[in-house]
Amino acid sequence: MRLPDSGAVTGWAALRWRGGGYFDGSASDGGWLPVTLAIGGGASLRGHPCSAMSRERFPPTEREVVDGLPVASVQRAVFDEMRRAGTLLHAVQTIEMAAAAGLISVALMTAYVTPGRNGYTGVPLVRRALALAIDESWSPRETWLRLIWLSLGLDPPVCNRPVFDREGRFLACPDLFDPVAGLIGEYGGADHLKRRRHQHDVSREQRLRDHGLEYFEVVTGDSGRVAAARIMAARRRARFLPVGSRAWTLERPAWNPQPETLDERLARLGLVQRLTHH
Repeated sequence: MRLPDSGAVTGWAALRWRGGGYFDGSASDGGWLPVTLAIGGGASLRGHPCSAMSRERFPPTEREVVDGLPVASVQRAVFDEMRRAGTLLHAVQTIEMAAAAGLISVALMTAYVTPGRNGYTGVPLVRRALALAIDESWSPRETWLRLIWLSLGLDPPVCNRPVFDREGRFLACPDLFDPVAGLIGEYGGADHLKRRRHQHDVSREQRLRDHGLEYFEVVTGDSGRVAAARIMAARRRARFLPVGSRAWTLERPAWNPQPETLDERLARLGLVQRLTHH
């Protein structure tokens, strides 16, 4: 009701409105984030403690009405949210959680940012984040753990890809996996403390170890330093088995065909042009 005719909700709130589950408005200090309103440079709007205003350029082509609410386009909302906190971690988490929600892929977001964004604040940060981001991260803490992994100079891990035994039986779909070392990493959030989930996790770890894979877990409350030390300690224990000696494989059996990628899905739905226009 407060928006001027040319304005729209942007950032995390616009992504939440479109179904982005991880964009819940919670702040790192336990409070709530204001809703960012893109109003452009010419409109005026009285301030409000529950909202923040962006007066950056906001062309009409980046404004849409979804279920009765004027919101920024997906790509503009992601762009604004990636820059909001001013940190690389938050920027990577933003695009990866937008991808996890099926809203936009890293490749399409990169295509949106590449031309014509130089006049906006924070574009170098966005480009750095896009160079690190992937479509396969399933939670913000997985992203956090993967960036720590990369900061150690290790090769990028395979993320959320199923691992099978040599007979085609499913073993696990690990958060992070180094197939050369045979090293699996998991982030255990609060839901992993529930008894049934914990029993499942213990059984899975034993199953992976029985197939020659090394395993480490980082849990809620662990610092980045603790996570880094755990990664390196597990890697030193890893067996680095040659392909012919492995009891596991990443090759999918016939009963588990390769699913379509996010880019393929968005193309099939005819959304590519809509997700890259300015």
